[in-house]
Amino acid sequence: MRIESCYFCGRPAYPSKGITFVRNDAKSFRFCRSKCHRNFKMKRNPRKLKWTKAYRKNAGKEMTVDSTLLFGARRNEPVRYNRDLVQKTLAAMQRISEIRGRRERVFYKRRMAGKRERELAVARELVAKNEHLLPRMRGSEKKRLEELAKEQGVDVDELVEEQMNAATTKTKAFGGEKKRLRVRIDGDVEEVEQMDMD
Repeated sequence: MRIESCYFCGRPAYPSKGITFVRNDAKSFRFCRSKCHRNFKMKRNPRKLKWTKAYRKNAGKEMTVDSTLLFGARRNEPVRYNRDLVQKTLAAMQRISEIRGRRERVFYKRRMAGKRERELAVARELVAKNEHLLPRMRGSEKKRLEELAKEQGVDVDELVEEQMNAATTKTKAFGGEKKRLRVRIDGDVEEVEQMDMD
């Protein structure tokens, strides 16, 4: 049983699954699913589509140079059937897939090293560039919080942070609700409770 790789995306195309297209010059193209076949017929370049192996290899997101990848290469040398050879081959296939998985994990870790720091640097740069859009606190409010921090012996920044968070949760989308007043017959004015409309 030979598991061939899809001509377009590079995924394994298992026997009796997918589509095989044979061109007039007798070259056969194996596709794992109709998505790959459609894209091939549309003459799309697999190196430009992000979901293909060709794109991933081109962009440096996949291992390209590794000794375990050579075992998957197709060899058309006929070998006489030998039970011992088949058993050794199956054992070697499992071992190779194990080694390849480990190497791919190491490759991924190396590729993703420092990603968090880069994301934080980009976020800080964005905040520094658009600082004028951030909500600000009035000077009088800041002074009040500083005095309160001195009394309580707490850090000023923590109080400011709490105040800003409280301010963002309290604000309503449409502002404060107006209270309706009802004038009674005797001349007094009373508030009428309104039901909130969601």
